[in-house]
Amino acid sequence: QVQLVESGGGLVQAGGSLRLSCAASGRTFSNYAMGWFRQAPGKEREFVASIAWSGGSTYYADSVKGRFTISRDNAKNTLYLQMNSLKPEDTAVYYCNPHPRVPSIGWGQGTQVTVSS
Repeated sequence: QVQLVESGGGLVQAGGSLRLSCAASGRTFSNYAMGWFRQAPGKEREFVASIAWSGGSTYYADSVKGRFTISRDNAKNTLYLQMNSLKPEDTAVYYCNPHPRVPSIGWGQGTQVTVSS
């Protein structure tokens, strides 16, 4: 099983930055394209960004494009999300997961990002 542990969230002012990390266990981590997702209170979980298994291709939701950068270090089994120019609408719990989803891999606890105005 792959275990996912997100960290790095916190409370920041609008315009600030945060760097999220996702530590993944399991020898097959590098086999998966990975993504970041987020869920705001009362809202559906939404896609934020994804990165190919090799790190060679990335994709971003329009809402974060130009502000967020996804990266990965397969040797460290770690996924990152650098978030700059944060907006209040970025407030959510952020999760990492393979993208496309792998049925046997569930959601972690996520990390809370709160952006104040």
